[in-house]
Amino acid sequence: MTNPFHAADDENARHREKTRKHKAARDKIMATKTGEKGLLIVHTGTGKGKTSAALGMVFRHIGHGYPVAVVQFTKSPKWDTGEARVLARFPDLVTLHVMGEGFTWETQDRERDIAAARKGWERAKELIRDDRHRMVLLDELNIVLRYDYLPIDEILAFLRDEKPADKHVVITGRNAHASLIEMADLVTEMTLVKHPFRAGVKAQKGVEF
Repeated sequence: MTNPFHAADDENARHREKTRKHKAARDKIMATKTGEKGLLIVHTGTGKGKTSAALGMVFRHIGHGYPVAVVQFTKSPKWDTGEARVLARFPDLVTLHVMGEGFTWETQDRERDIAAARKGWERAKELIRDDRHRMVLLDELNIVLRYDYLPIDEILAFLRDEKPADKHVVITGRNAHASLIEMADLVTEMTLVKHPFRAGVKAQKGVEF
């Protein structure tokens, strides 16, 4: 009859050896990752969480005492969002510009939407050029580009030629342009599996806004 204590010791020994090898391989890989650079990060896809994930990085920056800037392209200043309330508590570290006027089906005015997008982009360029901000979040810029409110070539040229080498820029929104995805250093696509909206549940405080 097998001694259960010996069996447990053997299992622990196998586990230690397996994890030792895994750590050694991991350490070897990590030793080659020594570079740092300002990243172009894109969050896209039909699933929920694009802005939420980007704000997670914003809050990490705040936690480390790094100044950040946020430009929201579709949200309206009239909207009372949870993120705006929290970000307002860090005036020394956060520059927040809510530049939109609501979703395009709410304004029903293409020229007005284009003007708001242009104003938001001009502000975004100022913030990206500004050495003070370590990260700039361009929330829902992909939506603006999808509706051709701003020319994609202009955005790509600026990010390629004028973004400081150490500046992180995060862009969110569905339907990211293929050229933007190609240029980006990090791209995450949120996949919709299930959403309560389809079951008649409206957007709720603390979850969607």
